[in-house]
Amino acid sequence: MSGQHQPLTDTTAVAAVVVSYNSAATLAACLASLRAQPELAEIRVVDNGSRDGSVALLEALRAQEPRLQLLRLPGNPGFAAACNLGAAASRSPWLLFVNPDIELPAGALARLLAHAASLPRPGAIGADLQDRSGRRDPAARRHDLSLRRLWAGLGRRDALALIFDEHQPLQPVEACSGALLLMPRSAFEAVGGWDAGYRLHVEDLDLCRRLREADFTIAVANDLPVLHHRGVSSRSRPFFVEWHKHRGLWRYWWRFEARGPARLAAPLVFGLLGLRLLALAWPKIAYQALKTRVA
Repeated sequence: MSGQHQPLTDTTAVAAVVVSYNSAATLAACLASLRAQPELAEIRVVDNGSRDGSVALLEALRAQEPRLQLLRLPGNPGFAAACNLGAAASRSPWLLFVNPDIELPAGALARLLAHAASLPRPGAIGADLQDRSGRRDPAARRHDLSLRRLWAGLGRRDALALIFDEHQPLQPVEACSGALLLMPRSAFEAVGGWDAGYRLHVEDLDLCRRLREADFTIAVANDLPVLHHRGVSSRSRPFFVEWHKHRGLWRYWWRFEARGPARLAAPLVFGLLGLRLLALAWPKIAYQALKTRVA
């Protein structure tokens, strides 16, 4: 996963990897917040075939920002594959994977690096993701994914959520959100990077689990609130999103949970995931169709 570049000699230099798909609404603010971080040595934006003006915005910015490199893809291979491409095109010893709907506050990278330095084997460090109203993103702190937890939570987005611990500035967790992850390149390469077999969703749970199984620590900086607009580029594609989310759930279950006798339950798990997909996707499709008709 290291690509052809040699690491930078500055041990605190960070390369930001931003995967963009029709993200023009939030991309400029995201990049402005990144450019204001002194520790940021490289910005790699991987564009997955945007058609909304994102590329024009990036081309204009590239002329004035020497740290920015734009990697344009003709199609959309998925978030994980694009993250791997961006990481391979950089050489800093630290990698910051950041969604284009994230805005970092001043000093964010310095705080994340300080937290990482306090851990004996840092794997991935997340932050306290919040929306504009201050509501915390339940994906920021999570248990490992299991179908038992998913079904017990009736499939809700917060079914895996861990409670925010105000007494821990750096809270150890089983998994955190891929919307914002700081990682040592050495840890990233030790586990083989992101699994490109995931197209959208669940890839962060997979990455965190593989890091922990390799004895790296996953933690969330509770003392670092970060604005997360959430899902800007996926709102117009409800079935696409749900399809790949459930495809990811199946891939994760097969890799980590279908061990020994549990594999005998594969037909049942596959059927239940199919029913969940239909139950969640069709109302969203109907709503989107009605919204389009009214417009």
